Amino acid sequence: MFRSLRRALCAAAAALLLMLAGVGAQTVHADPADRAAAPGAGYWHTSGRQMLDAAGQPVRIAGINWFGFETANYTPHGLWARDYKSMIDQMKSLGYNTIRLPYSDDLFKSGTVPNSIDFSGGKNADLQGLGSLQIMDRIVAYAGQGGLKVVLDRHRPDAAGQSALWYTSAVPESTWIANLKALATRYRGNSTVIGIDLHNEPHDPACWGCGDTTRDWRLAAQRAGNAVLSVNPELLIFVEGVQTFNGVSGWWGGNLMGVAQYPVQLDVPNRVVYSAHDYATSVAQQSWFSDPTFPANMPGIWDKYWGYIFKQNIAPVWVGEFGTTLQSTIDQKWLAALVSYLRPTSTYGADSVSWTFWSWNPNSGDTGGILKDDWTTVDTVKDGYLASVKAPGFPGGGGDPGDPGDPGGGTAACTAAYTVSSDWGGGFNAEVKVTNSGTTALKSWKTTWTWPGAQKVTSMWNASYTQSGATVTASNADHNGALTVGGSASFGFGGAPGGGGAPAVSCTAT
Repeated sequence: MFRSLRRALCAAAAALLLMLAGVGAQTVHADPADRAAAPGAGYWHTSGRQMLDAAGQPVRIAGINWFGFETANYTPHGLWARDYKSMIDQMKSLGYNTIRLPYSDDLFKSGTVPNSIDFSGGKNADLQGLGSLQIMDRIVAYAGQGGLKVVLDRHRPDAAGQSALWYTSAVPESTWIANLKALATRYRGNSTVIGIDLHNEPHDPACWGCGDTTRDWRLAAQRAGNAVLSVNPELLIFVEGVQTFNGVSGWWGGNLMGVAQYPVQLDVPNRVVYSAHDYATSVAQQSWFSDPTFPANMPGIWDKYWGYIFKQNIAPVWVGEFGTTLQSTIDQKWLAALVSYLRPTSTYGADSVSWTFWSWNPNSGDTGGILKDDWTTVDTVKDGYLASVKAPGFPGGGGDPGDPGDPGGGTAACTAAYTVSSDWGGGFNAEVKVTNSGTTALKSWKTTWTWPGAQKVTSMWNASYTQSGATVTASNADHNGALTVGGSASFGFGGAPGGGGAPAVSCTAT
């Protein structure tokens, strides 16, 4: 509650920054039968606290927020610096499997024109001349092609700012619902878009269960959810909380205490996912941060506001936003505690709380992002906190960690291909694609190369590395070491100075 404005954004006419071409795809199956068996195919539904894919397999959202459509740029931020495909490739290479895309109702106005997109050097070439919704189409299409899912988030009624209620004098409820239905219709039959987050962060005077149709968010969510499902009954309906219930206040959108007494009831069963937001002190102070038992008190706080929904098997829970600058010790302890509370993927698999981190963007004023200010370099410390709760991707690019491999004990082997994706003289970006060329599934891989010049790795994602002189050794990350026969994974890195060619790369597999 009493939040600072988190959406302090860069100027629309931001200077063009470093150019990065595509970071390679995560694991890709060669066998169509494997791909069909990978969790996540088709539309999803719910069963108790789990989300299930079209085949009934449990799935988990482990994703990232990429904002901008809801601002006066009317397109995701960072396209003034990079190609949108390279952004999505990098998200996937880091192990994020879902993108939450905030938008405002301005996108549906005839006079809305996307801006601050760089088309130089071939960047974003297929976005030129498109409107905002057409750009959204391209982003959804490319994300789905790579095996990522998308949740659309009605973030604001217009680009001017967040609203406490789902409507304003300028954007009435009828417009909100009409635009939700338009999006649901637009992506009908496209299961990359798994659902819609109906409204971002309802807060006082919004209520839950009070019965006042002008303020009762639960009733509004039922009206909007049913309208969406009337045109696209396959979608999930993501419903955030409010700020205050029965006199107890919390984060905007983060209080779901009312669900126990007043659950959201839709005409189509098994479609509701409850969404909480949770933040640290870089956003605002809360009483629990100064509790002498902190951070041991936090699981009880989360249980009270939203965790009980998951623990009591009422419905799935998705922490649609959480983030921090990580500058204070309190924030560091908070994030470590929250990640543990979300339940590590290695232990619980998809029987875990889903999430999308805020944010991919570095220009979120009081959280920063996974990317640093150059829109290219990864904040490996922040990203590292999330490693234990990342989850496999989905058909079209996701790995299959459940593949037992070849029980007969075939040959473990791999090859690696090195590609320079951009070079601006003072530095460069490159990717290495590792392919399982043997006859058995791999558990891990390691690559080695030696540069002919003085190049040094400045940052690396999707792998860990050491460098001794001109020789670099890069090993798989936790989430992309397992490769089926014929499968592949890629990692990207930045280096300096520029001008380096592509050296030969050796690959060792186990």
